[in-house]
Amino acid sequence: MAKFMDVHDGFFGVTAEQLNAAHDADLKIEGEEGVHFEHAWLDPEAGKVFCLSTGPSKEAVMRVHERAGHPTTQVFELTTEV
Repeated sequence: MAKFMDVHDGFFGVTAEQLNAAHDADLKIEGEEGVHFEHAWLDPEAGKVFCLSTGPSKEAVMRVHERAGHPTTQVFELTTEV
């Protein structure tokens, strides 16, 4: 499985509870696309959310986020790790 990091914009002032609810929405349907969301991080001052996942493709990650209600086109495949 490939590893991906994606970025969501516009999450200013979001709370940890709201981030958890968005992450749970992904987890509920991730298996339908063969994706697994491992972690999510929030920077509420910058309005950014970062998600780490594994899955078959960038498009599969994007479909889960779209269906869960927080779409993004900023999905990056992580091909090198040190």
